[in-house]
Amino acid sequence: MELNELFEKAVVASRSLNLIPASKIDSILLAVADAAEARTDYILEANRRDLALMDESNPMYDRLMLTAERIKGIADDMRNVASLLSPLNHVLDEFVRPNGMKITKVSVPFGVIGVIYEARPNVSFDVFSLCLKSGNVSVLKGGHDARYSNEAIVEVIRDVLRANDVDEHTVTLLPADREATAALLDAVGYVDLLIPRGSKGLIDYVRKNAHIPVIETGAGICHTYFDVKGDVAKCANIVFNAKTRRVSVCNALDCLIVHRERLADLPAVCEKLASKNVLIYADPEAYAALEGRYPADLLAHATAESFGTEFLSYRMAIRTVGSLEEALEHIVRYSSKHSEAIVSEDPEAIQIFQHRVDAACVYANVSTAFTDGAQFGFGAEIGISTQKLHARGPMALRELTSYKYLIHGDGQVRS
Repeated sequence: MELNELFEKAVVASRSLNLIPASKIDSILLAVADAAEARTDYILEANRRDLALMDESNPMYDRLMLTAERIKGIADDMRNVASLLSPLNHVLDEFVRPNGMKITKVSVPFGVIGVIYEARPNVSFDVFSLCLKSGNVSVLKGGHDARYSNEAIVEVIRDVLRANDVDEHTVTLLPADREATAALLDAVGYVDLLIPRGSKGLIDYVRKNAHIPVIETGAGICHTYFDVKGDVAKCANIVFNAKTRRVSVCNALDCLIVHRERLADLPAVCEKLASKNVLIYADPEAYAALEGRYPADLLAHATAESFGTEFLSYRMAIRTVGSLEEALEHIVRYSSKHSEAIVSEDPEAIQIFQHRVDAACVYANVSTAFTDGAQFGFGAEIGISTQKLHARGPMALRELTSYKYLIHGDGQVRS
C-alpha cells in the first residue's frame, strides 16, 4: 500500500473516531489492556527476535526489552488512562460580547498525530492509548530495532479495534525504513502534529526536516546540585535513584554538581553507585575527593565531553562549583531544559534555583526520575516536551488536544 494511501486512511479514521462516545473509548482501552496481558507470550516472542539482533551492551537494549512484568505495567497504565476524565469537549472559556454573541472555547482533538521513535516498543501502546482517549488517530513510525515488537503490538491493538467495529486505521504502523520517515515528515494535509521520541540526533533531524508542526521531546541532560546546605543522606539516595533506577531513560541523572564545601561528603554521596558499577567522570577536585574512596576502575578524569552528555548508561559526570551562582551557570550552559534538581535545606537557595533554572521540571530534594506522566498523575505519557510552545513537560491527555470556538447568535451581522 502506498504511504499516502495509509495517511488518507488515517484521516478517514479520525473522522469516524470523533463520533465514538467516551464510554466506548474506555471499554476499548480496557479490552486492549486485557489483550496485551493475554497475548504476552506472542508479544515477547516478537520482542526476542528484535533483541537477538542487538548487542546487549547497547544502551538501547534495556529500552528495547519487554518482559511479562513490563507488559503488565503497560496494561495497568492503559487501564489508568481509561479511568481518567476525557479531555474533549471541555469548556475552556465562555463569554458574551456586547452585541449578544455567545462565544465558547472548547477542547477538541488534533486529528492525526504522528510519532517517530526508536527502540521503545512500549511507546506503541502508550501513544495508542493516549491518542485514542484524546480522540486522535495515531500514525506510528518505530525504528528498525523494534520492528517485530511493534508489528506484534499493533496487531494486538487492531484485533481489538476490529472486534469493536472501529476502523483499524485508528492506529497505523508505518514500515521501519527511511522512505516512511521521509513521507511522514512531509505528510502535509494528512498529519496534524508530529512528535519525535528518541536520541538528540533523531529529534534534531525531525525538527530540521519536517514540513508539519513538531513538538520536541528533547534529550534529557539532567543535573542534580548538592548545595552547601544539602542533606548528605537525601543526596545519596536521590543521586543513586536518579542515576541507576533506569539508566536508559531521559530523566536519568547525567551530572552531579557539588559545592566545593561539600567535597568531604562526596564519597558518602557516591558510595552506593559502586554497587551498580557506575563509572564516574570527575573534575580534578571531585577526583581528588573520591580517589581511594571509590573503586579506581570506576573513577576517571572528566574531559570537556563529559559535560553536556546524555549518557543513557551507567556513567555520570561530577562538576565542582564554589557557589549556587556557578552551579546555575553550569546548568545554563549544558542543560537540555528537561529536568534539574537541587538538594538543599536552605529555602532561599531552593527558591532561587527553581526560579532561575529554565527547564520543564525543576525539583527540590526529589529525584529527577519522577519526570513521568504516570508519576504526575496524568496516566501514561507520549513524551517529555522540552519546548515552550503549546506543551511543556510530561505530555499527556490535555496536551494532545487543541481547541475551537463555538459562536452562537440571533442573526447578528457585522457593520
